[in-house]
Amino acid sequence: MSVKDPAVIVNFKVYSEIEGEKSLSLAEICNRVADESGANIIVCPPMVELSYVADQVEIPVFSQNVDPRKPGSGTGFTTPSLVKAAGATGTLINHSEHKQPADDVGACVQMCKDLGITTCVCADTVDIAADLARFSPYYIAVEPPELIGGDISVTSANPAVVSGTVDAVKTVDKGIKVLCGAGVKNGGDVKAAIDLGAEGVLLASGVVKAKDPESVIRDLIRDI
Repeated sequence: MSVKDPAVIVNFKVYSEIEGEKSLSLAEICNRVADESGANIIVCPPMVELSYVADQVEIPVFSQNVDPRKPGSGTGFTTPSLVKAAGATGTLINHSEHKQPADDVGACVQMCKDLGITTCVCADTVDIAADLARFSPYYIAVEPPELIGGDISVTSANPAVVSGTVDAVKTVDKGIKVLCGAGVKNGGDVKAAIDLGAEGVLLASGVVKAKDPESVIRDLIRDI
């Protein structure tokens, strides 16, 4: 499955701000802004709310993770087929807070492709992004872990990570869309990412922990 770009992927993580009904509330805000603006806003609710959120909004809903498992015995794991059945159209894979061995990343990507699930593979560095590009996910998102959750965007702290990842990934597979994350907070950060060659952003706390998430989301998409 393909989605239009540039993309703004909002990862809800497991912050207290999105527990229970608050996940749907934030997803509905994202849905409303996307509907009004035409922007491609994707949400990643916590796993326990995945099916509920996917059933209530029209924008793309991604899982925060999948495991390289087929249906069957596997207590506590999340299979690609479960994610699809829950109504998700895509998934994050290998986030820095939920890393997987490269071979498992490849297996997850292939299993998701077979089911028509869009994949966004996360990478800490340019070299890791280039290595994981051999699996040809739809997106690769580069996120230096030291900047995640911080106040300085990767586009300001180390823009060469973004442009270098774009060059390295496109050398392996020109069809992969490159996103960037870590410290992204506003529309200026998003514009900077796109100017550096990225095709969107992946962010979390800048939206989820904001006092006025809707204002932040509207600002994020102002130049795309």
